[in-house]
Amino acid sequence: MKICLAIPSLQAGGMERVMSEIAWDFSKREDVELHLLMFGREREIFYDIPRTIIIHKPHFKFNNRFRTFSTVRTILYIRKEIKKIDPDRILSFGNYWNNLILLACFGLKYPVYVSDRSKPNKNMGKVQNWLRIKLYPKAAGVIAQTQKAKEIYSEMYKNDNMIVIGNPIRKLELPDNIKREKIILSIGRLINTKHYDRLINIFAEINDPEWKLIIIGGDALKLRNSEKYKTQIKNLGFCDRIILTGTLKCVEKYLFRSSFFVFPSSSEGFPNVIGEAMSAGLPVISYDCVAGPSDMIENGKNGFLIPVFDDEKMKGKMIYLMNHEEKRNEMGNDAIRAIRKFDNKEICQKFFDFITKKC
Repeated sequence: MKICLAIPSLQAGGMERVMSEIAWDFSKREDVELHLLMFGREREIFYDIPRTIIIHKPHFKFNNRFRTFSTVRTILYIRKEIKKIDPDRILSFGNYWNNLILLACFGLKYPVYVSDRSKPNKNMGKVQNWLRIKLYPKAAGVIAQTQKAKEIYSEMYKNDNMIVIGNPIRKLELPDNIKREKIILSIGRLINTKHYDRLINIFAEINDPEWKLIIIGGDALKLRNSEKYKTQIKNLGFCDRIILTGTLKCVEKYLFRSSFFVFPSSSEGFPNVIGEAMSAGLPVISYDCVAGPSDMIENGKNGFLIPVFDDEKMKGKMIYLMNHEEKRNEMGNDAIRAIRKFDNKEICQKFFDFITKKC
């Protein structure tokens, strides 16, 4: 069986990490020939992928100055390349990009399964919203990340083959005699909807000299928030206690050293970093945004769900965990148990079963 995985790029990000995990799982299956089609503006590969996978990328660059021309050229390239691959199934990841794949495959015989990875009620603009309404019903299947997302999608467009599949979460093996330090950890791209400026201010207001805040993640979406946050940290006088690491491939050493995890994002689909933090035995404090965190965190048991932008409550829960080591350990152990339902192997199997069943 030929399977084509379609994604704009494999840069650092939650959606890209999921695709890389699926690629590794699918590549180990007998009688599966795996193709990876990358067609976005940036076609970099940040995550490790199997050597056996066959990579397809346009020979031309996407010129944003001539966006319409580049978009049409990309659609024609995808259509031509899909015909050349002649896959049995296509699994597309992305939001705006799913429309591109469905347009490129319109009228062709190939079943396209689309996986939407962002905030489910996100307004993508008149054109993209209209395309989703028209094109998603023609997909062979639609994969939502959460039950809430499925409910929202069902109201937006009609597709009789819709399923909820969460993200695969890597099982992390905790080192023997793990030693937690007084570190609060957060991981995510430095984009506006992650609201790291708010987290920095909250940590500064708490002002406990024994604790550090470490934020792992790099700039994205043409924003230069790293410089903005560095200036903010400097003005607060916290350069020695708030650390911006930039993008890192290996985050396990930070997950294993930290005491708990904070996620101040207001817009999510299904944040893998929460799952990995829980897998590492960390309680998580997160904004309770529309979809994602509440599917993993049981409020008060393995973490805390905070109303979006309720920074006083966020600060209160951070102070509570900072002052109660026994409770941190108790909630962290429960986090490990709770996140097992998103075991990597089981989730990848759900993806495989869904796209390989008869259309």
